[in-house]
Amino acid sequence: MLTYELKKLPGMPLYEALYRCIRDDILSGRLQPGEKLPSKRALATNLEVSKITVEGAYEQLLSEGFICSVEKVGYFVEKTDPGFYDRATKNDVTSQNFQKNAATKNDKIFQISEKPEEKSIDLTANFSARFPFSVWSRLQREVMLDLGEKLLSPVPNQGLPELRNAISRQLREFRGMEVDPDNILIGAGTDFLYNLLIQLLGRDKTYAVEEPGYSKIRLIYAAGGVRCVGAPMDRQGVRPETLGDADILHISPSHHFPSGIVTTPGRRQALLQWAKTGEKWIIEDDYDTEFRFSARPTAAMYTMDRAGKVIYMNTFSKTLASPIRISYMVLPPRLMETFRKTLGFYSCTVPSFEQYTLARFLEGGHFEKHINRMRKLYKNRRNRILDAIETCPQAGKMEILEENAGLHFLLKISTQLTDAALTQRFLEAGIRVRSLGSYYHDPAPREDTHILVINYSALTDQETERLEKIFRGS
Repeated sequence: MLTYELKKLPGMPLYEALYRCIRDDILSGRLQPGEKLPSKRALATNLEVSKITVEGAYEQLLSEGFICSVEKVGYFVEKTDPGFYDRATKNDVTSQNFQKNAATKNDKIFQISEKPEEKSIDLTANFSARFPFSVWSRLQREVMLDLGEKLLSPVPNQGLPELRNAISRQLREFRGMEVDPDNILIGAGTDFLYNLLIQLLGRDKTYAVEEPGYSKIRLIYAAGGVRCVGAPMDRQGVRPETLGDADILHISPSHHFPSGIVTTPGRRQALLQWAKTGEKWIIEDDYDTEFRFSARPTAAMYTMDRAGKVIYMNTFSKTLASPIRISYMVLPPRLMETFRKTLGFYSCTVPSFEQYTLARFLEGGHFEKHINRMRKLYKNRRNRILDAIETCPQAGKMEILEENAGLHFLLKISTQLTDAALTQRFLEAGIRVRSLGSYYHDPAPREDTHILVINYSALTDQETERLEKIFRGS
């Protein structure tokens, strides 16, 4: 457990002192790359400080790239080149930043703060808060009664034909995709499928991931022993000229997290053209496309592919519930043939009971009804939050971006505060939030600073009401 003697010095918040201690341990090598940091609660208890102090220190380290966050796992030390930092200069710059933050205390975002005993509203979580328990349990009972001992039979390594057929119909009706069920592969979560792709495509390949992007994808590829590089983006999507020697491109063209960018048709064509040269592949992660509020979802990139270079991936974990670890990918015929020859010995990782239940859930139209209900719920919740922001006392300093799709939007704030100080100010008001800059592996460009990523899918009705009151200062 990390142990430090923290002293509150004039002009230096306690969280800055903790930030400096951990940062210096990272730079000195006492904390090694990949090492897991204590949980915020555990470290706060050990140091006898508030949890908010630890959160502030971790947010500062996140924004400067010293650590990364893995959802539901924890915080880990990032690889850092100590020679890149001049200690004296670094400390001076940091001190100046915090002095600047102290000088901008009047740069108020909120008029009130939450009571200390109240739990912070978490706008960093991104998962479905509702589950159709009654329908799901009824279908499970039907599966048990109808199939009985058949549930004990071995499952084909690609998944049950019943579920693959149901997914194929779902893709045709709602995404305009013509997919042969024989090219669908079922797996227990996208993490498993990513690792399968590493084995299928080869560890000697270079994988490019969107920058900014979901840090867990980088960690999975790195843990799989492959070289991973960033794929810089502009407002049209990933820039093909930046891909260099990359062999595989992992993207979310229909709705990128966290920027909300939708890749334009012209840029998609350019990326498909890039994939045609040599043994290159595009992994299309069709993230969050079910929840679009102002128009139909953008067509999948898969539908534009004529050369068989796009691997399509999706999951039911986001639309149903995180514990429903059922994901799938559609492999081009040539890759599916290779999978059967080289990796066909793998067993399917999803139990037959869950697969049969999900197949009936899809075939019975329950999935469509569930998505429609959730779309209305999320749209209403989003509108309440947007209205609270637009009518808050500081509305003139706030700009809402990318709010018409997915389960998050961006909030750009006119302020002199650094991103770390800005997220700390929100935390002091009772709201936990991350900056867009913290999703960059490399330093974020200036235009992407002072932008917060607002995830609202996991909020309860009570938390939504509290959030409205915080923004309105009531």
